[in-house]
Amino acid sequence: MPRMKRVTVSGAVLEQEIFNVAPNTKNLRDAAPKPAAERTEQEKEEYNLKQSLKRFIRIVNHNFNSKSYYVTLTFDDAHLPQDFKGVRRALDNYIRRLQYLFPHMIAVAVMGRGKRTKRFHLHCIIAGVDEKTICGKWSAGSVKRIEPLREHNYYNGVDHGQDFTALAIYLFDHWTEEQGKGKRWKQTKTVRQPERKRPTLPKRRYSMDKPPITPKGYMLVEKRESNHYLGGYLCFKYVKIPPPDEKRQC
Repeated sequence: MPRMKRVTVSGAVLEQEIFNVAPNTKNLRDAAPKPAAERTEQEKEEYNLKQSLKRFIRIVNHNFNSKSYYVTLTFDDAHLPQDFKGVRRALDNYIRRLQYLFPHMIAVAVMGRGKRTKRFHLHCIIAGVDEKTICGKWSAGSVKRIEPLREHNYYNGVDHGQDFTALAIYLFDHWTEEQGKGKRWKQTKTVRQPERKRPTLPKRRYSMDKPPITPKGYMLVEKRESNHYLGGYLCFKYVKIPPPDEKRQC
């Protein structure tokens, strides 16, 4: 069974995936990890959810940096929507107002409802728009929070630099069944897709103890293994090492 290696670059994050493909695969250069053939409906849903989360994390990491803004928008009583359809209309109108002034802006957004207050709100990550305009074009309530993305993100005490995985997971989890089927987030057409290189045949056998060579300028921060894919699956995550003058001063 052929074993392939695929590299994906999402901003400051680089992932190397090691996976098997079926022996009868004709085009190995377009091969992708395949889940095990026999799965229950629940397992299929869980798999699709994980794939959706993976795409969202990569989109966030690839399109935003410490010059981008994380924004929380709330509604006042006069503009409070009755349902998520109304929330989506307010979000669409807001993004259009920003795009009119900044056609090349990039944004992703999610809708939410407060667990205690039950009031609707929006979370956005926006690049290519100044702070004054972001605040000024929201007319349905208050800008509860606006701040640049962190230049240094720490996971388990390790500086991952501009790896915004935790923020992406937090936003992704805002979806509820009440919002209806479809994508869990809104994104502008200007969103760039991560750089996914064509799979190659590995030069040696990899394992959790013997990962691929760490690419120059990166450091290995995470190793994952899964048996839910055909023949097994390994993923090694790396992040860019910040230049010495950008590291946090102790």
